[in-house]
Amino acid sequence: MKIQSKVRKQALVFSLALISLITFSCKDSSHDSGAKPEDNRFTKVVLTEGMDEPMEITFLPERKILFVERKGAVKVFDEKTGEMTQVGFVPVNTKYTNKAGVVREAEEGLMGVIADPNYAQNNWIYMYYADPDVPKHVLARWELKGNELIDASKKILLEVPTQREECCHTGGGMVFDKDGNLYLTTGNNTVNPREGTSNLDERPGHENSDDQRAPSNTNDLRGKILRIKPEADGTYSIPAGNLFPLGMEKTRPEIYTMGHRNPWRPTLDSKTGYLYWGEVGPDAVTDSIWGPKGYDEFNQAKGPGFFGWPYFIGDNQAYTRHDYETDTYGEPYDVNNPINESVNNTGLRELPAPIPAMIWYPYGISEEFPMLGSSGRSATGGPVFRKADFKKDAPFVFPSYYEGKWLIVDFMRGWIMAVTMDENGDYLFMERFLPEENFSSAIDMDFGPDGALYVLEYGSAWFRGNPNSRIVKIEYNGGNRKPSVQATSDRKAGAVPFTANFSSEGTMDYDAYDQGKLKYEWEISADGFKKVILKEVNPSFTFEEKGTYDIKLTVTDTKGERNSASFQVFAGNEAPKVSIDFKGNRTFYFGQDELAYAVSVVDLEDGNTNDGSIKAEEVAITFDYVPAGFDPIEIASKQSGAETIAVLNIGKNLIEGSDCRSCHQIDKSSIGPSYVAVAERYAKSDANISYLVDKILNGGSGVWGDHGMSAHPELSESDAKRMVDYILSINEVKPTVSPLELKGNIKPDVPEGEDGQGSFLLRAFYADKGAGQITSLTGEDYVALRNPFLDPQSAEIRKGVNLMTTPSINFFMEGDRSHIGFKSLDLTDVKEINLFVNVNPRNGAVGGIIEARLGSPDGELIGQSQKMEPLNQGFRRPPAGVNFIQWRRENTPQAKIKIKETSGLHDIFFIFINPDAGQEKILMSITEIQFANTPFLN
Repeated sequence: MKIQSKVRKQALVFSLALISLITFSCKDSSHDSGAKPEDNRFTKVVLTEGMDEPMEITFLPERKILFVERKGAVKVFDEKTGEMTQVGFVPVNTKYTNKAGVVREAEEGLMGVIADPNYAQNNWIYMYYADPDVPKHVLARWELKGNELIDASKKILLEVPTQREECCHTGGGMVFDKDGNLYLTTGNNTVNPREGTSNLDERPGHENSDDQRAPSNTNDLRGKILRIKPEADGTYSIPAGNLFPLGMEKTRPEIYTMGHRNPWRPTLDSKTGYLYWGEVGPDAVTDSIWGPKGYDEFNQAKGPGFFGWPYFIGDNQAYTRHDYETDTYGEPYDVNNPINESVNNTGLRELPAPIPAMIWYPYGISEEFPMLGSSGRSATGGPVFRKADFKKDAPFVFPSYYEGKWLIVDFMRGWIMAVTMDENGDYLFMERFLPEENFSSAIDMDFGPDGALYVLEYGSAWFRGNPNSRIVKIEYNGGNRKPSVQATSDRKAGAVPFTANFSSEGTMDYDAYDQGKLKYEWEISADGFKKVILKEVNPSFTFEEKGTYDIKLTVTDTKGERNSASFQVFAGNEAPKVSIDFKGNRTFYFGQDELAYAVSVVDLEDGNTNDGSIKAEEVAITFDYVPAGFDPIEIASKQSGAETIAVLNIGKNLIEGSDCRSCHQIDKSSIGPSYVAVAERYAKSDANISYLVDKILNGGSGVWGDHGMSAHPELSESDAKRMVDYILSINEVKPTVSPLELKGNIKPDVPEGEDGQGSFLLRAFYADKGAGQITSLTGEDYVALRNPFLDPQSAEIRKGVNLMTTPSINFFMEGDRSHIGFKSLDLTDVKEINLFVNVNPRNGAVGGIIEARLGSPDGELIGQSQKMEPLNQGFRRPPAGVNFIQWRRENTPQAKIKIKETSGLHDIFFIFINPDAGQEKILMSITEIQFANTPFLN
């Protein structure tokens, strides 16, 4: 009887569970079992696209999203109407000017925004920005009433003195706690060392290269997370519980946490009060004499504390003391007794014990957190989910499976991870959230009042507006799921007429009852164009009239739920084609004294560079040395400057080719005002630009005197705008660039002080002149020549790799047919490949041969090494004064592979073979892989 009763009870439990599952899947989300939901219950909705360097979002009542753009624009997106409105503009600095007078684009500008917790009553917003005139970052409060930022309401709360001679790191992330305290992240405002390590240069004149003057300085606000209590009168008070008490000598009471390099977007766990943020680390690819490789971090503060920089990184890995005067190294910094002895320190000498990172990861595979992958890295941050943070009727609240989990995103890698912690807030594990989705260039991420997760994506290129910048919303649907919509076109620009073939491939609905029953509606609209609706799944459309067309695909399921995706088509303007004619290998630099190049630009509307209709000065051509592992934003800064000058030159050339010179001069009054005077009178705002464009096209009088300005109806609006952009830029500080000619020879010189392990980047960029009302389109080409010595840790594909980091770095290959692979390398002119390997019997290494194959581990065999046998090699130090890298190469056994003649880009694999090794034995370790264009000497 007991057995039968037990069986009946199990059957009843199973039946109830089945009913529960059916109810959960088909009706609503009121029943939350706590189980992990299916990924397809989350719908990705793109709200808006095409912003100009968006930085941070905050939420306003009535489903409005407030965000700021780096150059100073303050904008509101209305979810209900889909309308974008610029509500204000904050003048900001966006340039660095170094001691030599060289001007470059800066990271700083308008960096952060947050709404007051009581915004519905007081209309206050807080913004963090770079003062346009004085080197300082400012936290200020404004009133935002309706769609107008009230400039007269501005109240400055806090100022952070900075230097703006050298890049980088600004912070600007903000969050309020439940007591109304405001947390603000501030960057270290320090030079990125070329070697990609810590900043410890105490030499006179190098203060901007010493992070001991800021992040580890208890008397400086940079490299910190500050906590203050904004007051109603526009001042602030210091809440109890910060790192240093009010009035303590050589400290700032605003400091909550310190020892940060580049803290990014902060969040608070509303239940525990713990603070979380992402932090961007240095760029060293490998461990070395100066200390550990670079790591990005995701951090947790259970209270105030010191987080180690610039003495420690990751799980408190210590950097080595470095005397820059003598270029000598000492002992690692003591994690049990951190002391700031820098001559640039104005704060306390003895520092609190450092708190290790919760999560830390390098460019390569992380041993501790392997699921983070390998690639570029830029830890952003993200929110902790608590169901109690949302109203009961919020429509998209995540299920309780995510309760207490921290959702983190990386700007470069495109994943979102859900981090699970125990009851003490300590790390347990992480898992990929929506692994089939990509969230690249995510610069901010937070939950909205409706319970959905909002992701702000900056876009793919630094220092300019990107068509793929966007606000993405992740909605949870416990019942009927919205369709997932994809919309593309084989052509998005061209001279008219042209036919575009639209595609909805990838569009789907996860509910079985919607299969094959979705309704498609393509809407084609433009100013002055009668809207067209197409209801095919994959229609075609011929664009016969010039214009900028909005294409929107809306898909509706059987329950009436709909979702959409959109893009723009530019009819009447063909995108320019930019190409660099470059002979030889386009992946590796083999030590040539000079490299010949020729740039050509062909544009259907503008002409081409060959006949001079496109002038050399209108094309941005740059050539840079990029140190190994170096922050790409440094190079983007120079490229952006070259692009700016090239685009302005188009406006200047349009003016010089018109009749404008008969009435205007640059800096002297003539019949009309000088361009300098025009730039002084009119600030660079959208309203003033539109006004001046209208004056050029239609003429006018009475502003500068009685003499009327002639109309220029022959000009297109886009050309007139280029002319206005040039005029209004006359008084601005310009980026310092040395433009290259369209054709010539470049000398790939390694800058003084560099180790030569970096790369050279040749890039050509052209922004065309548009066509009538059609916007400018761009084209680019580049040649990136890397050092021919590759670190095996940069291999994108691995099998049988065991990376050991203690007591020294060992990249072991374990097991027969273990392999590593590199993607898209140019093998043109490569004659041999040399692998520097150690087969040390002390490690149990058994040796073997190495095959080079194309495409896959079983692809075409192009070469094979000799058999590498075990060899006892004791540890030896290089002689004093000898270059360590060169010494290591001369004293490491080499597996040489002469490859058959191969050209073009290929994925190349190195397979390590020894049938006697099984799958457990070590074959060898690798230190470097050299690609050579000449045969090796035996």
